[in-house]
Order: sequence, then structure tokens, then C-alpha cells
Amino acid sequence: MDYELFEHEADIGIRGFGDTVEEAFENAAKALFEIMCDTSKVKQSHQVPIKVSAKDMEPLFIEWLNELLAVKDVEEMMFSGFSVKIRKGKEGFSLEGKALGEGIDQAKHSLKLEAKAATYAGLKSGERDGKKFFQCIVDV
Repeated sequence: MDYELFEHEADIGIRGFGDTVEEAFENAAKALFEIMCDTSKVKQSHQVPIKVSAKDMEPLFIEWLNELLAVKDVEEMMFSGFSVKIRKGKEGFSLEGKALGEGIDQAKHSLKLEAKAATYAGLKSGERDGKKFFQCIVDV
């Protein structure tokens, strides 16, 4: 299991799993976009660079997801593939990543809910069944 969605009152929780923190971030991004569309129908024809930073790993997770949502809106794209590289520095953590996708096509992508923001509600990280995970609640 790469990711899972979980119910939370009027919003939706996402949880990304991975052998590494980077993989958990990537899989959480897949979960985020699965809330909005059928990601299996999103062609990975365009690549968009993503850069964020934060003092700690959990806020970095939120910054990553919210930057993806911002780029989705500005570029009018849906994404289905992600890659992440995280570095620790003196001031905290920096993430350099890529989002792969294509322009939004309502008919092709089977659009679902609109994700407004990844929130600090339910923000948690840890290990489960030998996999690292990061989770949060997404405002829809």
C-alpha cells in the first residue's frame, strides 16, 4: 500500500507510506491528487519543478502538498507522478521535487473534489508495518 485516504468530518485525510521519507512524501502527493481526479488517466507529459523549505519535517510535508496545489491552480494541471529529494541544513530542511502531469481535461481526468489546502489538522508522522508515513487532513 502506497497511500490511503481516511474520513474526517467534512474533509479528507491522506496518509503516504514509503521505505523512505521521500517516498512517503511522493505517495502522499498521489493520494492528494487522487482526491481530485482519477490519476491513472493523467499522462505524465510535463514536468514542473517544486522547491519548498521548513524548519522541521512535518511542516515541510504541508509545504510540499500546498505548493503542489498552488502549482496545479497556476499551471492548470493535474499531476500523477512525483519525485522528492530532501536535504537537512543548518536552517532546517529543503525539498527539491518534480511533479509530472498534464493540463486539466475535465472529461478525461474524471474530476472529483476540489482540494483547497493541506492543513496542520491531523498532522502526524511515524512508522507502521515497517514503513514510514506522513499524514494530514485536506480541506475540500
